[in-house]
Amino acid sequence: MALEISEVNLKTLIHKISLLKQEIQKVIVGQDVVIEEMLVALMAGGHCLLEGVPGLAKTLMVRTMSQALDLSFRRIQFTPDLMPTDIIGTEILEEDHVTGKRFFKFNQGPIFAHIILADEINRTPPKTQSALLEAMQEFEVTYAGQTYPLERPFFILATQNPIEQAGTYPLPEAQLDRFLLYVKIGYPSAAEETSILSRTTGAKAEKVLPIIGKEEIIQLQALTREVSISDDLVAYVSNLIRSTRPDTSTSDYVKEWVRWGAGPRAGQALILTAKARALFHGRYAVIMDDLQTMAYPVLRHRILMNFKAEAEQVSADDVTAELIKVVTRPSVNL
Repeated sequence: MALEISEVNLKTLIHKISLLKQEIQKVIVGQDVVIEEMLVALMAGGHCLLEGVPGLAKTLMVRTMSQALDLSFRRIQFTPDLMPTDIIGTEILEEDHVTGKRFFKFNQGPIFAHIILADEINRTPPKTQSALLEAMQEFEVTYAGQTYPLERPFFILATQNPIEQAGTYPLPEAQLDRFLLYVKIGYPSAAEETSILSRTTGAKAEKVLPIIGKEEIIQLQALTREVSISDDLVAYVSNLIRSTRPDTSTSDYVKEWVRWGAGPRAGQALILTAKARALFHGRYAVIMDDLQTMAYPVLRHRILMNFKAEAEQVSADDVTAELIKVVTRPSVNL
């Protein structure tokens, strides 16, 4: 690996990711997979969408993560009356007290921070949701013909309630595709729920300490791209993604249940997150387990099921599981 930092500093950075997870777990009980996927998205330099029913600590999880990162943090509460300017900012009329001339000055909105919590993002109409598109993809904001860059690292963590619930608007496919990972949060186990009830109803509150800062995160994101992946595994990713598309897939399962398959961005996301997961676990090369584990949150929002699948409750995760079984793996044991 063509690393610009020493091996000692590299191990220190990787160790800090483990410490970061431990710091979050001081407040969040269980949800190991969810926390790991959030950290993988951060290391890969992408954004993360968290879905779960109300009361599963989605907002608390994001806020706790922000406290463990030494970065600026803003929360945007998405409501039906939220406007795009409430997110990106607006121009205000000011007066120069010396010359008496009036001029417009851009007043930055809450999008200008390192970490953005877009809370209950699907409570607001698509027009307002689309205000995030440019920021998520180009890491900049355009207002009145002027472009304003967003400081890196820039990480959007959005939460949403299941779309079956009242008062929700499904996210446009174009915006969904810009989320690197789509993470589903389930109910805790019986033991975890008992621990939650015990720890959250007393007087003592855990203090979360900042573990890692801006420059170290930027280094980690650069190092993630340095993790190696074999040509055989890249070819496997290509075959897996192409197999999600009914017109090119050889799988009858896909042709029966899928309306639209994943695009090339899904393959990019799968390789990047697999690299991040490998580095998270102290490895400098991607293995098959990394790809197959990350395939679910990568493809969950990029495979569009048909009406028959929705009626029969066949999900994108079911399609991913089927393809993992049938898509030919590299002959070399990776």
